[in-house]
Amino acid sequence: MSNETSNSKLIIFDTTLRDGEQSPGASMTMDEKVRIAKALEKMRVDIIEAGFPIASQGDFESVKAVASVIKNSTVCGLARALEKDISRAGEALKPAESSRIHTFIATSPIHMKMKLRMQPDDVLAQAVDAVKMARQFTDNVEFSPEDAGRSELDFLCRIIEAVIDAGATTINIPDTVGYNIPHQFGELIKNLIERIPNSDKAIFSVHCHNDLGLAVGNSLASILNGARQVECTINGLGERAGNASLEEIVMAVRTRQDVFACDSDLDTTQIVPCSKLVSGITGFPVQPNKAIVGANAFAHESGIHQDGILKSRETYEIMRAQDVGWSDNRMVLGKHSGRNAFKSRLQELNVEFSSEQELNETFTRFKELADKKHEIFDDDLIALVADANWSTENEHYKLVSLRVCSETGETPMASLVLEVGGKEVSANASGGGPVDASFRAIESIVNSETQLQLYSVNNITSGTDAQGEVTVRLEKAGRIISGQGADTDIVIASTNAYINALNKLEKTDNREHPQLGDV
Repeated sequence: MSNETSNSKLIIFDTTLRDGEQSPGASMTMDEKVRIAKALEKMRVDIIEAGFPIASQGDFESVKAVASVIKNSTVCGLARALEKDISRAGEALKPAESSRIHTFIATSPIHMKMKLRMQPDDVLAQAVDAVKMARQFTDNVEFSPEDAGRSELDFLCRIIEAVIDAGATTINIPDTVGYNIPHQFGELIKNLIERIPNSDKAIFSVHCHNDLGLAVGNSLASILNGARQVECTINGLGERAGNASLEEIVMAVRTRQDVFACDSDLDTTQIVPCSKLVSGITGFPVQPNKAIVGANAFAHESGIHQDGILKSRETYEIMRAQDVGWSDNRMVLGKHSGRNAFKSRLQELNVEFSSEQELNETFTRFKELADKKHEIFDDDLIALVADANWSTENEHYKLVSLRVCSETGETPMASLVLEVGGKEVSANASGGGPVDASFRAIESIVNSETQLQLYSVNNITSGTDAQGEVTVRLEKAGRIISGQGADTDIVIASTNAYINALNKLEKTDNREHPQLGDV
């Protein structure tokens, strides 16, 4: 890549499908990964890290599926600096029109000593071998010195110079544990670029974690000091406190072109639709005051603010809501609307149907919802499609019917019929409330031996007739699974969410956790 290109363009490397999926309970199916990948491609993300192929057969198939459908973005697979990892990644990426292998090994003293139990020279040799091996599958190879933020500068310079000589075209500097401070991390990037003799032969990248709330700050400081690729996720999704937020980095750079000497090629109008898609699939709601994509990001309640906005938008808004994909969020369709209009609106929201039957079934669900709600919003549609996917996937358990009774002074009761492997089973239970009673009735049938870790309810839109979106997180033997459900009846939504989580547990693939060595 030429210096002119690398200096003027900021490359966006999205790792929602890989690092984002490492959030406890955020596992995605292959179809869900493909849907998100297509949304990222539509947003013009440069590189999509689709997964960690060696982690499991499911991860391998997901990376292969994404590589098969994405045409305009580079598809990347993660691999440790091991022959088996790199070969597996290369195999998964074969269908890609443009591919990248991202290989890594730890370089901090504590990681080399306590985790790898290797000497620095051996780590360097293994890194070089890994890059050379990856070059057998693709000319586009990225190398990451894991825990670079706590590594010794001299050793970092040695290993990076060696892997560039071996053929690495991108050097990614990760703040693996979110330990760095912006001025410090920016200075590290500057020093590496200045001290490494062949640094002009590669693009320097950063991958920052948010443990101290500084992932975006560290990323921006790095860009100011020469980094021209940023690794990030939609909504800042990621393990622990998350990763650097794609939407915040992209809009900070674009809004402050007086400060930054580069910009991304992203279609920023796709940011909000993509954010909603990821939130719906993972069951991780976006907080209302989240920058760029939060529901309140462009809301003004203060009288002084409202008066200023009415006179001139620039008084209190530094961005236009429309530029990141916000709109009136109202679908001007009703129960008498046709399927073509319905399909077209969903396509605008990054939802595509794999078959005419799937379209017809979803359209029928839309008509049923229109009978319950006077106004249908875009968020309702996204939840409608997500709920259809949640309720039809891996259905070992299905809710047939539910009746609850809750009145003042009486113990709430639930009576339900559950289909288990094609056979209907009924149960009754009491509880502290109708939701608790419903969950107890389910457990009296399935005896899942799980523990409820999280129960979260969010209204999808405003109004008393709004759909409620429920997230249930269950834990069993260290495995954490999230289930989702949406309905205008919050008890039914809760029950469907619980059943959805149980269905996911039924398909436990016992995969090796992707955090075998995170970057």
